[in-house]
Amino acid sequence: MTHLVHTPYDGSSKLFAIGLKPLDLADWTEVDDTFGVQMREKRRLYESIPDMVFVEEPDTRAAQQEVLGLLKAHVLSRFPEHYRRGAAGMEMAGGLELADAEEASLPPLRAASLLVQEDLILMRRSEAGWRLAAGSLCFPSSWSLREKFGRPLQDIHQPVPDFGPGTRMAALIDRMFDNLKTGQPVQRFNWSLQARPDLYYPLSDTQRSERANARPSKFADMEAVARGFIRIERQTVRRMPVSGDILFTIRIYLDPLSMLLHHPEGPALAHALAGQLTELKLAQLDYKGLTADRDRLVAFLTSS
Repeated sequence: MTHLVHTPYDGSSKLFAIGLKPLDLADWTEVDDTFGVQMREKRRLYESIPDMVFVEEPDTRAAQQEVLGLLKAHVLSRFPEHYRRGAAGMEMAGGLELADAEEASLPPLRAASLLVQEDLILMRRSEAGWRLAAGSLCFPSSWSLREKFGRPLQDIHQPVPDFGPGTRMAALIDRMFDNLKTGQPVQRFNWSLQARPDLYYPLSDTQRSERANARPSKFADMEAVARGFIRIERQTVRRMPVSGDILFTIRIYLDPLSMLLHHPEGPALAHALAGQLTELKLAQLDYKGLTADRDRLVAFLTSS
């Protein structure tokens, strides 16, 4: 039986809504049985395409070091069965480690990303708003780290329906970041559907625009739908106590659509997911790349 960690597609987290909820700092990061797979995939991406998965402004190193220190203390305290301090560095479950020598050779935020399954995005306030000042993004959900680097939130969200510059939602997000208190982190969930179990799933704004215009199908038939995945993003937002920068974390889970056929909660989850897909407007379907497949997906979900 497939173990479900988070099911925001049950209607508890609406797409294209901010949906922030308080977060207990003890639950800042999460560890599960995909730890080894995801951490090894991060290292593979750093070796093969380092410039695509890490960016930094040169004056963010102190804030990066703050993040690294907080994360090390957190995982050692919260997950003693997965992390321990060894003679040569941090030792992790599955024979993984972050040696002191390697840590010293890396930007601190990149080193921190090799400790946790989450991706790490550091946001810094400027006259233009909160901008992406540094980030490790090994598992993007249809966006490009290099393309968004240095840009403020409103520009980053420009392709999202009703979230671009000048919109009410953009102003609300800026205000939320401005008012976020140290020690009062929040979390939210997002989800999408994809045909393959890829963790590295980038998309440029140009590619997104071309996809919206062409409206290609991801799922050619019902068998393709049954092989597909629900991609869940657990996002946390926390102000750093010293730098005042904000750390945005993103953790990816992939739930096979086929699990809805045999999981005890499958029928209820499937019908809730179908309901959310039915409610999406055309611009929202285009943004998610689901315009061509919505009806087929709904038919699959309501037949289970």
